[in-house]
Amino acid sequence: MAEWPGFRPCTCIAVDAQAYGSRNDRNQSELQHDLPRLLDRAATRAGLDRSGWQIQRTGDEQLAVCPQDGSEPRLVDDYVRHLVAELRHHNAQRVPEARLRLRAVIHQGLVELAENGFAGSAVVATARLLTAPPLYDALAAHPEADLAVLLSDDVHRNLVVGGHTSLTTADFTRVTVRVKEYEAAAWLRVPTPGTPATAAAREPGTAGTGKPAAPVPGEPAADRPRPAAAGTAGAGVSHEYRAHQVNVTNVTGSVDARGAVFGFGSAGG
Repeated sequence: MAEWPGFRPCTCIAVDAQAYGSRNDRNQSELQHDLPRLLDRAATRAGLDRSGWQIQRTGDEQLAVCPQDGSEPRLVDDYVRHLVAELRHHNAQRVPEARLRLRAVIHQGLVELAENGFAGSAVVATARLLTAPPLYDALAAHPEADLAVLLSDDVHRNLVVGGHTSLTTADFTRVTVRVKEYEAAAWLRVPTPGTPATAAAREPGTAGTGKPAAPVPGEPAADRPRPAAAGTAGAGVSHEYRAHQVNVTNVTGSVDARGAVFGFGSAGG
């Protein structure tokens, strides 16, 4: 676990489970076991190492602080995306009453490791953002969602507006947070599983490789281009059945025969 003297520029990531107090003792215990594992897996899949973060755990809530090291775009982008996937998988195996739904906040600022936790206005601001009414309202308005995320104005401006993530400003809604003495603008997002960050999102690794692009969601299958037959210059594969003809095709090499139907017979019928 990384330690540092004095105040240092850090990113603060806080999460809190929704409706924790309404669970019975056994369900609370289960949630406290599940939450760190979900967060660890999401971080690992995003290429982040939570073992280097300072983490303060309080039952259904976690506050993680990590010195800024250039991985901040992955926190806002990849970490959140993988956390959504982990929550979806987790909740698919549970009854609706046992779903784990999270509020999450990402902020940045100067933080010091103190004797009883963290010191600095950035940590106080993170705590205020985590209890912001717009986060609660977002989960209430989207009962199908497992996660609602709030970025501080600094994080949104530096990483999203700055073009350092796959997200755009259209993915967020500006809200005003007023909690106790804290008042500031923040940016709300309710990510939905399976939805790309932007309309222009494509399957990774297909651009410029000659591989076919991923099907566009909602595009009728009949309108999608079909694979070209082997040895032809872009000709489509015919699916018309002609019983009165015998077609012989000699092929060398590999053939993409997805969707094809093969029949065998003799020239005499």
